Amino acid sequence: MAFHARHLLGIEPLSPMEITTILDLADRYVDLNRRTVKQSDTLAGMTQINMFFENSTRTQSSFEIAGKRLGADVMNMNMATSSVKKGETLIDTAMTLNAMHPDLLVVRHGASGAVNLLASKVNCAVLNAGDGRHEHPTQALLDALTIRRAKGRIDRLTIAICGDVAHSRVARSNLILLGKMGNNLRLIGPPTLMPSGFAELGATIIEDMREGLKGADVVMMLRLQKERMDGGFIPSMREYYHRYGLDAEKLAYAKPDAIVMHPGPMNRGVEIDGEIADDINRSVIQDQVEMGVAVRMACMDLLARNLRSERGRRIAESYV
Repeated sequence: MAFHARHLLGIEPLSPMEITTILDLADRYVDLNRRTVKQSDTLAGMTQINMFFENSTRTQSSFEIAGKRLGADVMNMNMATSSVKKGETLIDTAMTLNAMHPDLLVVRHGASGAVNLLASKVNCAVLNAGDGRHEHPTQALLDALTIRRAKGRIDRLTIAICGDVAHSRVARSNLILLGKMGNNLRLIGPPTLMPSGFAELGATIIEDMREGLKGADVVMMLRLQKERMDGGFIPSMREYYHRYGLDAEKLAYAKPDAIVMHPGPMNRGVEIDGEIADDINRSVIQDQVEMGVAVRMACMDLLARNLRSERGRRIAESYV
C-alpha cells in the first residue's frame, strides 16, 4: 500500500495516493465493524495511549474502540489529573512516555504544533486527534470517506463549508484534503468568522449563504466554537441562525441530492435545524460517526505496519 508516513500529524504532508490508500483500507474496516464479531489481531501485542488535553466524546471514544477492535492494549490517560497539571512540561511528559515503550500515541491538545513537538521526542507513532486551530486529520479523512460512499467519488464535487471557519481545525484539514482531490470548494460565513488565509487554500469565500449553497453537492456545517471566541464575533445566536443556520429553505438552493454533514457536537437551532440533522434522506451525520471508527482503524493499521518495518530494519542493521 502507498503509505510510508511514520506519524499522522496532518493532511498537508499526504499525497492523494496516500489519502486513497487510507480510504480504501477504511472501507474494508467498515465491513468488519458491521459483523457480529468485530475483533482483529492487527495490533496484537501493541500498546496505544490516548492523551486528550481537551475534552472529547466522539474522537476519544472512536480511537479507543478502533484500538480495541484491532487488538491493541489501550490506555486512556486522565490529563485533568496528570503531571502536566502539576507543572510538568510537554517534553518531560514525552520522556516519561518513551520509558513506557508505547507503540501508538493519540494526542489532542489545545495548542497548535503541540502534537508535532511530541512526535519529535517519542519513539512511537503519533496520531494527531486535533491541535489548536491547526489540523484534525482523521476528521477530514472520515468526512472524505463519508462523501465517497454517499456520492461514489471524492473528486469534481462542489462542497460548501459553512459557519465558524476561523476557529475550525476541521475546516482547515477538510480544505487541504478536498482541495488535493480536485473539488470545487466554497467557504460560507460572516466576515468575522472567515480568516483571509483560508482563501489561499483554493476556496471561494461567499458571505451570503443562499448564494454559496447554489448547486452544492455537499453541505458541511461547522460548530460555532464559542469556547475559542474572545470577542463579539456574532450579534446573537438568533441572528446567526437566521443568516447562517441550515434549514429547509436554505438547503433548497443546493442540489436535490446534496448531503448534509456536521462534525459534531451540534448546536441544534444555531448551526442546523433539528429536522435537517435527522433527515435520513439528506443527513449523513451518523454515517460520519460510523466512518470515524473505520478510518482510525485504517490509520493505526498503516502506521503500525510502518513502525514494525522500521523496527525490523533497525534489528537487521544491528547485526551488520
